[in-house]
Amino acid sequence: MKLLITGGAGFIGSNFIHYWLREHPQDQIVNFDKLTYAGNLENLKDIEQTPNYSFVKADICDAQAVANAMEGVDTVVHFAAESHVDRSILDPSPFVMTNVVGTQVLLDAAIKHKIKRFHHISTDEVFGSLTLEDEKKFNEQTPYTPRSPYAASKAAADHLVASYAITYQLPITTTNCADNFGPYQFPEKLIALAITNILEGKKVPIYGDGLYVRDWLYVEDHCGAIEAVLQRGKVGETYCVGSQTEEINNLTLIKKLLALLGKDESMIEFVKDRPGHDRRYAIDWSKIKKELNWQPKYRLDDALSKTVEWYKNNTSWWKKLKYGKL
Repeated sequence: MKLLITGGAGFIGSNFIHYWLREHPQDQIVNFDKLTYAGNLENLKDIEQTPNYSFVKADICDAQAVANAMEGVDTVVHFAAESHVDRSILDPSPFVMTNVVGTQVLLDAAIKHKIKRFHHISTDEVFGSLTLEDEKKFNEQTPYTPRSPYAASKAAADHLVASYAITYQLPITTTNCADNFGPYQFPEKLIALAITNILEGKKVPIYGDGLYVRDWLYVEDHCGAIEAVLQRGKVGETYCVGSQTEEINNLTLIKKLLALLGKDESMIEFVKDRPGHDRRYAIDWSKIKKELNWQPKYRLDDALSKTVEWYKNNTSWWKKLKYGKL
């Protein structure tokens, strides 16, 4: 099988390429990435000479480049996206271009090239926010109520993908996943930022009261879920992907990281809250478990420990990104 991976130099995309080549060494992978600030070919340095791996530097909004890259491809796995909420608040336009227009360009090309499966990576943020008081969780029937420009752009992309399945009979699947963490994550996201700040002896910023709740998914578990959907998922279906994590707020999460690194809570710094900050996310992943026999392998504490060790052992990687020295 030949796969086109969009955004394959980013955090989740590069982890997926490593995972797929390890589990399916006979397959071919084309990595299609614009190499924005969040795309880093150092994430794939150890496989760049692999014969069945190739890289194309291009923008998913470039229809000709997309068409060229899709020649002979069986499966598209679409990770490429602008994904940082804070950046979307400062300037929504790149999010609309990449996440909406770019997805539409890919979908059009997928029709013309008769792609056998177009798998779209989305987020639980399209569903909006849950309260701390109720016990509800997001599932595949949850109405869309995005509350940031980032979430709105991903929601629009989700609807486009679903519409192409109906209008053009494009064989699609979609996953809406929880917040990911693990190796190769750009150090602007909470866990990567916290770990690298602690390693540097810097304060860890926490928005507002720190009681915001997230469902934290270890990136390798996410890769396994995508594999399950590609192999056993039903065309046209959406699957929510969550973790084994008991609900945990950001403050408790940071305290866990401080403990793993032998530091105390004096390193925590509360900062002004983000506008429209979603209070709680939680995912019901019973559908993918029941229908595809998938479940996450890693418990939160074990995955956090593995992630801390990776950042401790890869200081030069994250310092280049954090201080713009790539």
